[in-house]
Amino acid sequence: MGWKSEWQRSIDDPEGFWMDQAHTIEWDRAPSRALHDLGGPVPEWYADGLVNTCWNAVDRHVVAGHGDRLAVIYDSPVTGSVKRITYAALQDRVARLAGALKARGVEQGDRVIIYMPMIPEALDGMLACARIGAIHSVVFGGFAAAELAVRIDDAQPKAILAGSCGIEPGRIVPYKPLLDAAIAQATHKPEFCVILQREQGLADMTPRDTDWEDFIEADPVECVPVAGNHPAYILYTSGTTGAPKGVVRATGGHLVALDWSMANIYGVAPGEVFWAASDVGWVVGHSYICYAPLIHGCTTVLFEGKPVGTPDASTFWRVMADHKVAAFFTAPTAFRAVRREDPQASMMAGHDLSGLRTIFLAGERADPDTVDWIAKVTGKPVIDHWWQTETGWTIAGNPIGLEALPVKTGSPSVPMPGYDVRVLDEAGEPLPVDTLGAIAIRLPLPPGTLPTLWNAEARFRKAYLETFPGYYETGDAGMIDADGYLWIMARTDDVINVAGHRLSTGAMEEILATHPDVAECAVIGVGDALKGQLPLGLLCLTKGIDRPEAEIVAECVKLVRDRIGPVAAFKLACVVDRLPKTRSGKTLRATMAKVADGTLDKVPATIDDPAILDEIGTALQRLGYPVA
Repeated sequence: MGWKSEWQRSIDDPEGFWMDQAHTIEWDRAPSRALHDLGGPVPEWYADGLVNTCWNAVDRHVVAGHGDRLAVIYDSPVTGSVKRITYAALQDRVARLAGALKARGVEQGDRVIIYMPMIPEALDGMLACARIGAIHSVVFGGFAAAELAVRIDDAQPKAILAGSCGIEPGRIVPYKPLLDAAIAQATHKPEFCVILQREQGLADMTPRDTDWEDFIEADPVECVPVAGNHPAYILYTSGTTGAPKGVVRATGGHLVALDWSMANIYGVAPGEVFWAASDVGWVVGHSYICYAPLIHGCTTVLFEGKPVGTPDASTFWRVMADHKVAAFFTAPTAFRAVRREDPQASMMAGHDLSGLRTIFLAGERADPDTVDWIAKVTGKPVIDHWWQTETGWTIAGNPIGLEALPVKTGSPSVPMPGYDVRVLDEAGEPLPVDTLGAIAIRLPLPPGTLPTLWNAEARFRKAYLETFPGYYETGDAGMIDADGYLWIMARTDDVINVAGHRLSTGAMEEILATHPDVAECAVIGVGDALKGQLPLGLLCLTKGIDRPEAEIVAECVKLVRDRIGPVAAFKLACVVDRLPKTRSGKTLRATMAKVADGTLDKVPATIDDPAILDEIGTALQRLGYPVA
């Protein structure tokens, strides 16, 4: 079956389509139907089935005779170590940790926060919770104490699993002081914490803390079946109000959707090596480092390092070659960092990438210039795809395992099964092809997507369902072309209004990225008394460029005006050393706009390095903006 027929069937008969896909999962009790209307904000998937995530991700492969197959390859350039864990060894590790949690009173439905770096024990913790039906909430290691405290109060965990420290290029980040401060600030107090002591930064222990190695000396326990709509985890994502939103992932739909995606979207088979270069603190780390590869019987790469700096821009190529990676998944910003340091990809020399079939990009818009560079230097297909923390897997992509569609560089391609994607105007009416508008998905959403927010159903309805009744509001803006390909141009908030013309900042960024001296860029809207808003470009230059910055800026302004026209009113641009980003690599455009307008009252908790905002402020002041 090709993509179009499969997608159409999923829209016309979601019940039949998703019941068929559920057969790849081992159920303790098969669901009687796919969709269940239980009176919540949206219908729920496989609610009357009984199933266990850990069984499907680990135990069933051992039972099937694949215990000696590699489950996890831990590659840590920051510690200089590589560790390989088979499915049988993973089963033992997880079963003993689950037994230890259960012995300390953690039961089905209890919450456990995991605050760890990119180490195998982080995956152990996620799977151990799934094994006994506990609900985990992974918080990015090193997250600020105040933000961790907010998550502790919202999730109310019985226990917290934490590492003593994280390791960044050139520095050690102690986690334990942050954890202690967070617990002190939080109203809710966990009953106990389990601390994995890393030799690079040992932690001071308190009476509340138990050493990891002592803790796991426990009897293993078996998997506990849970209802198909039982929450597997809570993952917090930033909210427009500043308060984090706890995205809930239901167990049954999560299993079915992720297994389908591995075969059909990523085109990998059991036993092959899959590498998602993300972090377990983000949704990609949940879906495609921990769960999907293991559910599908693949080997997953757990990478503790950076695309540059651990030790240099050769790291990606080295890891792919060393571990015979078949499919690689990262954010465009990672490759932009590699390109900026090594524009000719000379550091790829000596690394055999013959086993690599496909490179996947997601997490932010993949500008055509970056896509073209990756394809040129690797000789591999580069596939963009688009999804969100809320959806947990691909909304729009190119399903190479089902049918490899023609690539249109700059587009994440077409909707995946279950996603009825529409482009709407402000009144919720469908727009014609090639017309910029708000991207929404007609309900019901497919399995694997969020059914609600943790303890915040009213907020879920307001944030996602009320703007366009009958639809899920994505918060992204874009258009659909005559071939049904989706084009994501910006977040809805990043569509700027210049003298009544709605313009996409993303379209301007695509043009700026084609300049040979520009390694990375962002366009934001800034206030203007005459036109309401004006676009302003921030340019990061390729290393080694020895030309006057004013000359490059003038060329960039001309590029945009030549290609979009005077209507863009693009006259303002400046060179900056780096852009403010989240730890997952997303550029904080709205934050920069607030800096430019002098209205920034709170630094986002997700920012990787707050000092960058001062650098941006200085650059904007030179342009005459009233930076706060």
